[in-house]
Amino acid sequence: MSLLMAILIGFLYAVSIYLLLRRSIVKLVIGILFLSYATNLMLFFTGGLTETSPAFTDIASTSEVVTASDPLPQALILTALVIGFGVAAFSMVLIYRFYKESGTVDLDELSEIEKS
Repeated sequence: MSLLMAILIGFLYAVSIYLLLRRSIVKLVIGILFLSYATNLMLFFTGGLTETSPAFTDIASTSEVVTASDPLPQALILTALVIGFGVAAFSMVLIYRFYKESGTVDLDELSEIEKS
């Protein structure tokens, strides 16, 4: 299972780097989103959540406390996802306004427009 997750996280990082190197502003923002999702997934699986260890335990039970997973990475990832959705919505609005003003989302075309 951990090998499959490592491959998935590596694939998400590879896709995000590929999209970050494209000329389109839309692909740049999607690449940033994939980068944040890959980082969140990596943090989630390094938090130690497995099928046999519960996230929360009863206070009276001391034997399960040692094997319980840490809930802090889950809370941090939930916060990061909410912030990521807000940044994605804001950047999509900025891209739309940029397209309406310049008429292009290609960075090479934008540099040609500035030169002329």
